[in-house]
Formats: sequence, C-alpha cells, structure tokens
Amino acid sequence: MAILPITSILAAAFAVALVALSFPISLRRLKVGDMVGGSADEVLHRRIRAQGNFIEYVPLGLVSLGLVEAHAAPIWIILAIGTMLVLGRALHAFGMLADSGPVRGFGMIFTYLALLGAAGRLIVDVVI
Repeated sequence: MAILPITSILAAAFAVALVALSFPISLRRLKVGDMVGGSADEVLHRRIRAQGNFIEYVPLGLVSLGLVEAHAAPIWIILAIGTMLVLGRALHAFGMLADSGPVRGFGMIFTYLALLGAAGRLIVDVVI
C-alpha cells in the first residue's frame, strides 16, 4: 500500500479549507433568507463561487498530486506542485471574497501551473 504523506496532509488541509469556505455561505443564507440555489445577494454569490471554484479544482489537483507522489517523484517536485496548488487556491478564494480580480487571477495562474506540472510529470513517468 502506498503511503502518500504530502498528499494526505494537503487533503486534510483542503478539507478544513472547504469547511471554512462553506460555513460563511450557510450563515449568509440564513441572514438573507435565501436557502437554496443562487442569490441576488452579491456577497452570497461571491461566497458560493469561491466555494464552487475550490470544489472544481481541488479534487483533480489532489488526485494528480497523489499520482505524482505514488510514482516516487523527487520530493522537490511534489512540494512544488503542492505549494502551487495551495497558494493558487488560497489566492483565488481570497480574491473572490475580497472582490480582487488581480489576486484571483494570480490564484488561477498558480492553480494552472500546479495542474500542468503534475500532468507533465505524470506523462514523463508513464510515457517516456
């Protein structure tokens, strides 16, 4: 059985981060009285999209990172991909919640780099 310590730690951290992104949505829904779906409330909308974008990118990022780690890539590669993924998701969420396009943009760039780095490493390991 493969033990993936870096991916495991990041999965735990991302689970906590998801709760941290989700709880304010529940509170805002109670405040504005809009319990299902989207909302005309701009704050609620930003919170929903920050959480949604997190959910859209983190699972594939973790799976890719776990595969890179399982392929016994050098530790610096695993840490670089993991760091880019964490930084990307943190910046994006902060940018969404603070309504800062540039911060969101940098968050997406780091997320893309993490995914592309993992994909590139997996292609090298499997194909070459």
